[in-house]
Amino acid sequence: MEILISEQDILAKVTELGQNISRDYDGKEVILICVLKGAVMFTVDLAKHINIPVKLDFMAVSSYGSGKVSSGVVKIIKDLDDSIEGKHVIIVEDIIDSGQTLNYLLSVLWGRKPASMKVCALLDKPDRRQANVNADYIGFTIPDEFIIGYGLDYDQLYRNLPYVAMLKED
Repeated sequence: MEILISEQDILAKVTELGQNISRDYDGKEVILICVLKGAVMFTVDLAKHINIPVKLDFMAVSSYGSGKVSSGVVKIIKDLDDSIEGKHVIIVEDIIDSGQTLNYLLSVLWGRKPASMKVCALLDKPDRRQANVNADYIGFTIPDEFIIGYGLDYDQLYRNLPYVAMLKED
C-alpha cells in the first residue's frame, strides 16, 4: 500500500471542517448521521471539533459486499433511531465514489422532512461519479484508486489504519 493522506493531514482537515460546520450552524443544533461502517472514525473525530450542540445517529447501508466495485444496489441494513423531521441534518460519509449510495440516502432522508440537510465527506472521487450528487463539506479530492484506512476497508480489513492509503494489487 501507498499512503495517500497522512494522519496529520486528516486531523488538520477534520479540525477545519468542524470549524466550518460550527460557523455555518451557529446557534443551531445539528444531527450528524454517520454512514456505517466506513464513516465512523471520521464522524467521531469530526464531532469532537464541532463546538455547537451535536447529536449523533447512525445508518448502515451497503452497495459493495466484499468486492472493490459498487454493485449499484443500495440496501439499508440499519436505520436511524430517531426522527429527523424539522431537524438540521448533516450526512457524514467516508467517501463519495459513484454517488449512488449518497443519492439513495438523500432521497430517503429528504422524505423524512428535515429542516435542512447537507453532506460532509472526508473523501471525494469525482472521476467515478455516476449520480449527480456533491458534498457541501469535502475533506480531500482523490484520484480514481481503491483506498483503505481511517474507516475505509477492503473486505472489512484495514479500517483501523490512522491514514488513507491506496491498496495496490499483488
